[in-house]
Amino acid sequence: MGRNKISKNIWLFILTVVFVIPSLVSAATWEIDPDHTTIGFSVRHMMVSNVKGLFSHFSGKAVIDDADMTKSSFSATIDTSSIDTKIAKRDTHLKSADFFDVTKFPDMTFVSKKVIPEGKDHMKVIGDLTIKGTTKEVTLEVDGPSTAMKDPWGNMRRGASAAAKINRKDFGLTWNKALEAGGVLVGDEVTINLEVEMIKK
Repeated sequence: MGRNKISKNIWLFILTVVFVIPSLVSAATWEIDPDHTTIGFSVRHMMVSNVKGLFSHFSGKAVIDDADMTKSSFSATIDTSSIDTKIAKRDTHLKSADFFDVTKFPDMTFVSKKVIPEGKDHMKVIGDLTIKGTTKEVTLEVDGPSTAMKDPWGNMRRGASAAAKINRKDFGLTWNKALEAGGVLVGDEVTINLEVEMIKK
């Protein structure tokens, strides 16, 4: 083997150690723990109060690179038929074609496109949210992820909180009724609130 080839192999080894191996070590995959995660929302009702609800069935994962958070990614899939506002009649209406049309569109999804760190323990996660077959870019304001902790069963866990505001009409959820005194029955702006706990895989 020639000296040039040996020298080239040495440089390839050095580059792997310096750039590739640290990246593999710092990046890890985490899956959402549905038993300790809440995906909730709130929307204005009759212009006087906020109605809150949640989705009880979902899955998701995060690939988190602590060395360079901009290389991290996040995704989630939510079962739209699992909507729960504590009122069965209202939930039935929300599942209908007037709103989520769960028979035709059983899932909503989020896939991140860009992560922007903003100081200690805060970042913006920009991604595509798809509801009822319509995809729009949204920005999640995220606190976290927290420092990883080991639970009593040996699992590594970490968490995060996130919030975003969307206009439901942007996603084809346009049903409404006018009120006699003025205004409408359902507000357009929806606030999304996430409390997420993840397990390392």
